Amino acid sequence: MIMTDYQQEIKDLTVTKSLRLLCNGFKSEFATSVFADERTIELISQIASEFVQANIPVIDDENQIELAMMLLESLDIIAR
Repeated sequence: MIMTDYQQEIKDLTVTKSLRLLCNGFKSEFATSVFADERTIELISQIASEFVQANIPVIDDENQIELAMMLLESLDIIAR
C-alpha cells in the first residue's frame, strides 16, 4: 500500500504528538536524574570555579572554592 502525502503527514503528526506526550510525561523525572548524576555536579562545579576565577576578584583560593560551591548550590534543574 502506498501512502499519500496526506496520510504520511497525518502519520508524522501522530508520531510527533506521541513523542511530545512522552516528553511531557518524563521531563521532571529526567531533570531529577540529570541533577542527581555525579557527572553533572562535577561539570557544573568545574564551570562554577572557572566562572569565579574569570569574573569575581576573590584572591584567596579557599574563598574562590567556597563561592563556587555556593553558586553551585544555588542552582536547580527543572523541566519547563
